[in-house]
Amino acid sequence: MDDLTEMLKGTLEGCVLEIIGREETYGYVITRQLNELGFSDVIEGTVYTILLRLERNGLVQVAKRPSGMGPPRKFYSLNDAGRAELGKFWAKWEYLSSRIDKLKEGGR
Repeated sequence: MDDLTEMLKGTLEGCVLEIIGREETYGYVITRQLNELGFSDVIEGTVYTILLRLERNGLVQVAKRPSGMGPPRKFYSLNDAGRAELGKFWAKWEYLSSRIDKLKEGGR
């Protein structure tokens, strides 16, 4: 789909939380997963900005591990606050999605 950037701005953080919530992972893998899901406009720089914000807001645990190439990698996993935030994201998504579906179907 063409240029989803504006629509993604409010939801990308929740998508990143969901990916991290499934397994401990790092920025490059998160970016690749988003790209494979069809979010082709998402670049690593955007994901790293989100990861820094999640870390600053205390929503993730971070572990530095050696990398086979280059500097150590930062691996991210959700903590309790991150899981709570992810739950809020999905609740908001369900609320908004149901209203948009209702509108699309001609409801008021």
